[in-house]
Amino acid sequence: MRKTVLLLVVAALAGSASAQLPGLRRRGPAPPVQPMLLGIDALRADFMARSGADTVYFGSDSSVLGAPARATLSAQAQWLLQHPEVLVRIEGHADPSDTRDHALAVGARRAVEVRDYLVLLGVPAVQLSATSWGKERPGAGRAVTVLVR
Repeated sequence: MRKTVLLLVVAALAGSASAQLPGLRRRGPAPPVQPMLLGIDALRADFMARSGADTVYFGSDSSVLGAPARATLSAQAQWLLQHPEVLVRIEGHADPSDTRDHALAVGARRAVEVRDYLVLLGVPAVQLSATSWGKERPGAGRAVTVLVR
């Protein structure tokens, strides 16, 4: 035990002494590489420009993804795979004429369907969350991908 402590003290002194020798510079750890941080507005603009839309549409009272929705989600997935630092909230909406419970259920199915499809395309599930707005924020037949960060 005593030898171990003595060795640690000697090693610490040797390290500090070498940093003080003339002509020698002790290097500290390299600074972390910071990716260029873009504001959320710039990310949204790039997302929209490259994926074409932040919204996919469903048939009435349906959560089945049609061909146009799958094409939009494929473009979104490509962008999201290139931006793993971006977190996404997928919002499911429903008709304002539905009952509150039914609207929440339909919105949830739509949001989950979009999330699951993006995961199927390779987007990490931890990057995505799904929520339903039901009648609180009606938007007949759609699900919206919202960049959070």
